[in-house]
Amino acid sequence: MPNKTILITGGAGFIGSHVVRLFVNKYPDYKIVNLDALTYAGNLENLKDIEDKPNYTFEKVNIVDADAVKAVFDKHKPDGIIHLAAESHVDRSITSPLDFVYTNVIGTVNLLNAAKEQWKDNFEGKRFHHVSTDEVYGALGDTGFFTEETAYDPHSPYSASKASSDHFVYAYADTYGLPIVLTNCSNNYGPNHFPEKLIPLMIHNIINHKPLPVYGDGKYTRDWLYVIDHARAIDLVFHEGKNAEKYNVGGFNEWKNIDLVQLLCKQMDEKLGREAGESQKLITFVKDRPGHDLRYAIDATKINKELGWSPSVTFEEGLSKTIDWFLENKEWLNNVTSGDYQKYYEGQYANEAN
Repeated sequence: MPNKTILITGGAGFIGSHVVRLFVNKYPDYKIVNLDALTYAGNLENLKDIEDKPNYTFEKVNIVDADAVKAVFDKHKPDGIIHLAAESHVDRSITSPLDFVYTNVIGTVNLLNAAKEQWKDNFEGKRFHHVSTDEVYGALGDTGFFTEETAYDPHSPYSASKASSDHFVYAYADTYGLPIVLTNCSNNYGPNHFPEKLIPLMIHNIINHKPLPVYGDGKYTRDWLYVIDHARAIDLVFHEGKNAEKYNVGGFNEWKNIDLVQLLCKQMDEKLGREAGESQKLITFVKDRPGHDLRYAIDATKINKELGWSPSVTFEEGLSKTIDWFLENKEWLNNVTSGDYQKYYEGQYANEAN
C-alpha cells in the first residue's frame, strides 16, 4: 500500500499510540492520521517522540459526532481505517453504560457510514480494520479456549457494546460489501498504560506504598499480551489478513490475578531495592464487581498459522520491561494520575490551525 492514507482512531490511547508509532516509523510513505477525542484515557504525551514526523497528523474528533467524522474523511480521504477508539474499562461501563453505547456502537457505525460513503462502491485497495476484545465471547470454565468460531456471550455493558460493534462491522460487510477485518485480543499490558487497569494501577500503588486492591479471591484468570506484540499483530492483519476474516490475538499466557500481582510485587521489590515480601503486604482483597467473568483464554492458532504471528516476549520479560518503563517515566505517571496530561494538547496544538 504505497502512498496510502491510514486513519487510526483512538491513536492517543494505550494500544492506539503503539499502533500509530509503529505505522509512522515503519511506513514513511504512508500518511498516518491519528483521530482521538482526548477523553480521560487519550494522552498525546504518549506520542511525543513522533509528533513532528512529516507523515503524522492529529485530528481532535469524537467519533460520536457523525458530521465531524465525515469532515475528517472528506479532508484526508483515507484508504484504510484501523478502529481502536473505544470506552474500554469494565468498571466504568457498569456505572455509565450509555457512554459505552454512544462511543462503541454509534461511534463505530458513524465510521462505517463515513467509510462506505467515501469509498462508494469502489473498495479496491481499501480496508476497515475493527479492533475488538476477547470479552465479547463471555467466560470460560477451567478448560477450553476462545476461537474465532466461539459464540458471543457478553456479560458486561462494555463487552455487550463491543459485541454490538463487531456485529455492525460484519453487517456492513454483508450488506454493502465493505472490505473489513476484525481482531479480538486478550488483555494488553505495557508502556503508557492508563493506571486504572490492573498492572499499571498496581505499579503506581506499589511505588507509593498504597493498598493493592484485588477483586474477590483473586482467582480470576486472564490471558495477557504485551502491547507491542498486539501492535505487530494489527499491522500484520491489516496488510495481510483475508477480507471479512476474524483473527483472535492472544499471548498463550494465562495468569490468575493474585499470582500476577504477587509476581509484580516480587519484581518491584527487586527493582526498588525493597525487602523481599514488602510489597506483597499491600495486597488487599476487595468486594467483587458484578458480572465478573471467571476466565478468558484466547486460542491464537489461526493468526499464528496463517500469518506467522506469535508473541515476542514471555510474560516475565514483558512485565519487567513494563515496570522499567514506568520507573523511568515517573513524570508521565504523575501527569496522568494528577490529570495534568490533559493540558498537553492545549500547549501543543491549541494555537495551530485545524
